[in-house]
Amino acid sequence: MDFNDTPEEAEFRKEARAFLEKHLKLKDGAGGRHRSSDDFLKRAKAWQKTKAEGGFAQITWPKEWGGRGGTAMQQVIWNQEEAKFDAPVGPFAIGLGMCVPTVIAFGSDEHKKRYVEKALRGEEIWCQLFSEPAAGSDVAGVKTRAIKDGDEWVINGQKVWTTGAHFSDYGILLTRTDPKAPKHKGLTMFIVDMHQKGVEAKPIHQASGGREFNEVYFTDVRIPDSDRLGEVGAGWKVALVTLMNERLAVGGSPGPDWKEIMDYARGTGSLTDQAFREKLADWYVAAQGYNLTKFRTQTALSRGETPGPENSIGKIITANQLQDICNSAIEMQDHFGIMTDSETMPSNALFQQSFMWAPGLRIAGGTDEILKNIIAERVLGLPQDVRVDKDVPFESLKQG
Repeated sequence: MDFNDTPEEAEFRKEARAFLEKHLKLKDGAGGRHRSSDDFLKRAKAWQKTKAEGGFAQITWPKEWGGRGGTAMQQVIWNQEEAKFDAPVGPFAIGLGMCVPTVIAFGSDEHKKRYVEKALRGEEIWCQLFSEPAAGSDVAGVKTRAIKDGDEWVINGQKVWTTGAHFSDYGILLTRTDPKAPKHKGLTMFIVDMHQKGVEAKPIHQASGGREFNEVYFTDVRIPDSDRLGEVGAGWKVALVTLMNERLAVGGSPGPDWKEIMDYARGTGSLTDQAFREKLADWYVAAQGYNLTKFRTQTALSRGETPGPENSIGKIITANQLQDICNSAIEMQDHFGIMTDSETMPSNALFQQSFMWAPGLRIAGGTDEILKNIIAERVLGLPQDVRVDKDVPFESLKQG
């Protein structure tokens, strides 16, 4: 494992830092997670366009698609430096991190010409339409139907917990096209225009006050067969590419870490509390362990290697730690901890905002249990869970 930048990487880091300092301010440690306001979207689109024009939007993508044609390690360095600044990046994380790479992998040349550069420049936003009321952790259990009608497919069904659907222009949609096949083999993926007739996105009011997630309803939505991604019935293969990108994209957790709560505790006198000091030590050790794991990933990337399923470790550690840190900070505030007003609470109510967000993070992008199974089976080599539905037609499975 090598902790140091190569001379070339150091030069790139210097270039990236100069670009960021020219266009953005450093983070001040405050703020919440409500990233779907009109003003925020406007700033996010402007920043995405600025990055694209500077060659920093998607560093590893080919120049023909508007990328830089750079290395995976350069992308890691950019992400590290950008995270230090007040960069409005949220609306594009799913599209550029998960959806558009899927389009690149399975779409036609026409798809790539039509969608990739516009997404890269911030002109269009994408969402991922996978989860349903009865198909969350078990993504292959989706019921949204796609029925062939000539050169089109007619879609009916519901998705839920779709981040950013209400401000997205396009999405990748996982549907069931063959209920007689086993659940993993009867799926097909499509590109869907989120503004077309029959698509309705309803924001869900979250406990934190945000409205980032949505229920999405499809009523007789018509999608041309030319907007299919991959072969009919091979949607699970396409979805796996998206899900692997998702595991990488959500590996870290936005919100306060051990440094923020230590700074806060110092001001309240809690650092003299032995029980708190023991907790702080545990958080520090876990965070350092995760950082070392990330260094291994970065070293692999710098050598041109592909990181494996061990990246699932990141979200298990950081999501649980975020919840624990925020809970401890709120307890320090005693009865004032129930207050969420950002103008009166310490750190602009960052601990309260993040506390209400943290439980959802343990579900989004794969639940703790799913990620532990991935680590057990694919990293440690333990036996797989027994699957009694493996070869059973989907329509024959018990529902509800």
